[in-house]
Amino acid sequence: MSRTVGGGLPRRLWPIDKVILAYFAFAAAIILVWWRSLPMAPLLLGLHLAGTGLLLAAVRYPGRISWWFRSWYAVVYVAFCYREMQIFIRVVRRRDADQWLANLDYSLWHANPTVWLERIQSPLLTEYLQVIYTLFVPAVLWIALLVWKDRRYAEFQYYAFLIALGFLVSYVGYLFVPARGPRFLLRDVQHAPLQGLWFFHAMQGGLDRLESIAYDCFPSGHTELTLLAWWSSHKLVRPLFWPYFAYTSSIIFATVYLRYHYTIDILAGLGVAAIVFFAGPGLYRKLNHKGA
Repeated sequence: MSRTVGGGLPRRLWPIDKVILAYFAFAAAIILVWWRSLPMAPLLLGLHLAGTGLLLAAVRYPGRISWWFRSWYAVVYVAFCYREMQIFIRVVRRRDADQWLANLDYSLWHANPTVWLERIQSPLLTEYLQVIYTLFVPAVLWIALLVWKDRRYAEFQYYAFLIALGFLVSYVGYLFVPARGPRFLLRDVQHAPLQGLWFFHAMQGGLDRLESIAYDCFPSGHTELTLLAWWSSHKLVRPLFWPYFAYTSSIIFATVYLRYHYTIDILAGLGVAAIVFFAGPGLYRKLNHKGA
């Protein structure tokens, strides 16, 4: 990838564009099939068409503004797809999978992990883990910002592709296995509520407002995406490898301790991360081919 910005760029889709447009086609198919029962179906379809048109216009008319747009638009598009998927799930899937996931957890551990972890619960640990959990998106994007700052645009594009692919694959998982998490299903089984020191409730409430009533447990996106960021840091920003190892370990533990996820979600997130990481280079090369 050239370091130049603007009109010298080839007028063709990047691999990340093709992944996002393929997901948009998938979402549009859901909208059309469930048109009568889907809230705001015309608006959702219109937003997809507008987003597609904006992207294609940026490809057709390269320049400094379109360069910035194409480099960072996925942050907004992927966030939109997350919120949209929560609308889809309530219409497409009439029942959630929480009890099934909780039963799998219990059969694996002979206990409910979130209840068992009450024995090590403390306000300081709760506060720390909630901070770690809340910093999920900034932690994933931080590597992209550092690579962008160094003008390593080819590596930036691949990392953006990998992360966008990881997010979108997890959204499809939410549709097939919709679940809200043990903090809802097992609320009456827990013996004591989580308590932090200073900002725990504000952080938890803020995430709840951002995510609304989300069915986003399986696979664990926090596990999947932080693993992808950690593995990528070894090549892209090597000094961050061990700090990201510590962060990834903490956030995986936090997902269960804070009662957001079942442990089976963590295993699924690990599996999806491995598939995306190892299949990513080949898929990227294929999509980067001019004829793809």
